[in-house]
Amino acid sequence: MKKALVTGVTGQDGAYLSKILLEKGYKVYGTFRRVSTPNFWRLQTLNVYSKIHLIPADLLDMGSLLEALKVSDPDEVYNLAASSYVGTSFEQAIGNAEITGLAVTKILEALLHQNSKIKFYQASTSEMYGNNKFKTQNEETPFSPASPYATSKLYAHWITNVYRKSYDIFASCGILFNHESPLRSKEFVTKKIIDISKKIKKTNKGHLYLGNIDIWRDWGWAPEYVNAMWLMMQQKKPIDLVIGSGKKNSIRAFVYEVFKILNIKKNRLRSNTKKFKREIDIKSYKANTSLAKKTIKWSAKISFKQIVYKMIKNELF
Repeated sequence: MKKALVTGVTGQDGAYLSKILLEKGYKVYGTFRRVSTPNFWRLQTLNVYSKIHLIPADLLDMGSLLEALKVSDPDEVYNLAASSYVGTSFEQAIGNAEITGLAVTKILEALLHQNSKIKFYQASTSEMYGNNKFKTQNEETPFSPASPYATSKLYAHWITNVYRKSYDIFASCGILFNHESPLRSKEFVTKKIIDISKKIKKTNKGHLYLGNIDIWRDWGWAPEYVNAMWLMMQQKKPIDLVIGSGKKNSIRAFVYEVFKILNIKKNRLRSNTKKFKREIDIKSYKANTSLAKKTIKWSAKISFKQIVYKMIKNELF
């Protein structure tokens, strides 16, 4: 039986990945931070909470990481832990750099110390591309991060590459574009749009206030994307891959699709609200997934409209 250790197991991707790994016959371990209010609701929603071996760990403490590796003795480590909300990274820039960036070096050092044969997956992000000049982004597109979060992720991405080349370890990075599900945190704009729209529908009162809605994103379905992570780890050699749908839609289009499904009039939308406008907004993303299609035979199947519908209807898969 294969064993996997998933950091950030309580997040959207961690929960979905754990479910997929369990279905594939893995023994799954997951690290979590000790907090005053437990955050296991996603694992409970997917009915995997009781099947995962949870390990309290601090990603900034080497001893804690070594203990987690000793307890789990994994074949594969998936590092999904991060301070993942872009907006908050400006308010907590130092903490973001430590958890999202520096901690990855500590994990890699712990792997070398424990067992250099363990396969390692690093969750990179399309945010690393920033406002680049290219219509699509692939593995060769230059990075230009525009937030503390993206900059920290870029450090983690490059340090993983450095360790792979320097120590000949199996370490892969998945550069994932936006991927959604009902398990999204309320801080993300997609979840905010749906939650507020449902309240408007129920009460027939209020408006949806957003910032700039004429920015474009490549949206996908989270359960499909975590399967791509697993496929990357099954290859004979480590590889960095862009994972996305290859299609882009605006936030405006997302709102209108939600309003259409819920039968809400467009005049309920209030855009360009000063409170929600960012100084540095990424204008447009679209993934070029040619290499993923070629190497791991993966491509996104769930369409943009299906994603919106499934999020509204709370369809987990």
